[in-house]
Amino acid sequence: MSNGTGNRPPRGPMGRGMGHGMGGEKAKDFTGAMKKLLKYMERYKFRLLIMIIFAIAGTTFSIVGPKILGKATTELFNGLVAKIQGTGGIDFGKIGQILLGVLCLYLVSATFSFIQGFVMTGISNDVSYSLRRDISQKINRIPLKYFESRTYGEVLSRVTNDVDTLQMSLNQSITQLITSVTMLVGVFFMMLSINVWMTLVALLILPVSMAIIGQVMKRSQKYFRAQQRYLGEVNGQVEEIYSGHNIVKAFNKEGDVEATFQETNDQLYTSAWKSQFFSGMMMPIMQFVGNLGYVMVAILGGYLTIKGSIQVGDIQSFFQYIRNFTQPVQQIAQVTNLLQSSAAASERVFEFLEVEEEDQTVENPVSLEGLQGNVKFSHVSFGYQPDKIIIHDFSADVKAGQKVAIVGPTGAGKTTMVKLLMRFYDVNSGGIFVDGHNVKDFNRSQLREMFGMVLQDTWLFSGTIMENIRYGRLDATDEEVIAAAKAAHAHRFIMTQPEGYNTVLNEETSNISQGQKQLLTIARAILADNRILILDEATSSVDTRTEEQIQKAMDNLMKGRTSFVIAHRLSTIRDADCILVMKDGDIIEQGSHQELLARGGFYAGLYNSQFEKIGA
Repeated sequence: MSNGTGNRPPRGPMGRGMGHGMGGEKAKDFTGAMKKLLKYMERYKFRLLIMIIFAIAGTTFSIVGPKILGKATTELFNGLVAKIQGTGGIDFGKIGQILLGVLCLYLVSATFSFIQGFVMTGISNDVSYSLRRDISQKINRIPLKYFESRTYGEVLSRVTNDVDTLQMSLNQSITQLITSVTMLVGVFFMMLSINVWMTLVALLILPVSMAIIGQVMKRSQKYFRAQQRYLGEVNGQVEEIYSGHNIVKAFNKEGDVEATFQETNDQLYTSAWKSQFFSGMMMPIMQFVGNLGYVMVAILGGYLTIKGSIQVGDIQSFFQYIRNFTQPVQQIAQVTNLLQSSAAASERVFEFLEVEEEDQTVENPVSLEGLQGNVKFSHVSFGYQPDKIIIHDFSADVKAGQKVAIVGPTGAGKTTMVKLLMRFYDVNSGGIFVDGHNVKDFNRSQLREMFGMVLQDTWLFSGTIMENIRYGRLDATDEEVIAAAKAAHAHRFIMTQPEGYNTVLNEETSNISQGQKQLLTIARAILADNRILILDEATSSVDTRTEEQIQKAMDNLMKGRTSFVIAHRLSTIRDADCILVMKDGDIIEQGSHQELLARGGFYAGLYNSQFEKIGA
């Protein structure tokens, strides 16, 4: 926009990545974040139920295996004893039947585990897909002030990094949590069925394990949250500095940019290191605690075997169970780290999804049919912040088909008035009317269909020149696109490109000049053929001769349409039907070019000062 930055919502300086949600903002608690995530996943409850059933079934079948294997060990041991005593031998047939049964159990368990893994992978992918879709739709409903007060990288990080983190941690953590809890409960009952005293000794591991998990979770959550926050901040800085690299080079700010990035990167490194440290230390500690329990059970089991209170095969089964008992505790500890990461990512994603939206529709909206383009500003008052009013009492009556120029010094509120007209923001008081209808009585999307815009900051996307112009009206034919390009005096330069209208603009659209970009956006506006035109310094990036050609095309385009022209070069708006001169948010003069010059006021001073500079 050509308007100065003084009237815009506050935003951090370049390279700092100051998003509203970046620093100092209170994060939601772990429980609240997980509740929102689970509520969001309610739509997948049937598939989740299937996944849970198969996860429990697969784990249950694997739990039964060690006890049956213990019977094989007992059979082998008894056979060896009988052979030594000369009273019998080893029954390999019976042992083979037992082992075959165990093999079948493990095959069934593996099949169930495969199915639950397949289902859970689908759920996690669908959740991430739905989140990205919802974020994409949400972006179109969020007020412009949200984006003007945040870096693009900070918003982008929520769509990419946070959703990716959520997807990976969901895929791993939910199934791991279910199988681990099932394993823990199942193994507990299996151990009880073997020996109560050995089970009680094994249970001594739990309070120690839970105490460790609780302490680690208590200390690690803030680091996981900080890691996601600083990751978004780093993304914001990289995106902003990369897009403004020419400015950084021109002002020799490489050192400052590197220092700023290094500071944020160090914060990301520190938070990531601490979060990963807590995540990494949990497993070795839990293994050590598990080994202590294993040793105690081994001592007690040996004593009970000597006394004849327990079978050898049962001891072997119990040893397997004690390993299976400590393993899920360790896995649960590991899952808590994944859940910490999920909570940190989900609270950022849902924070974005819960941002206050604009009202997109109204009851009984005004139809666009028959509207002529009369625009009236009635005592408009507005401020980006309620306590800082920048438009105090703006009133103007623009008739259909008139060309209205808005001029004034930087920061006077020129572009702000255009934003209010298109309802990027709503007025604090007063009203804006189109053909007698308040703009608030239109659906926003329909209201904006009335306007065509050509801005000082051009916007083109990676695609062919034909596609970029056709963006103004997607159903336009190739002939209509070419006619619009000719009207904007863009056809000649397009045909000098390697592939003409099929020339592909690169991602940064750096393979054409700034002036050529402006010609394409003007052609796009001509093709759109809207009732009301907004031209914000539309010819500022082209040379004088091209400007004259574009001005002629614009004059043809504006015939019969209401046009608002924001201009700093006053020579381009001398033929305007009405010139509104703004200063400090108010209209201080209005009239035709000749009337304002004859008045010898503020406009005359601005106009003469430009030609004095040219003469100098």
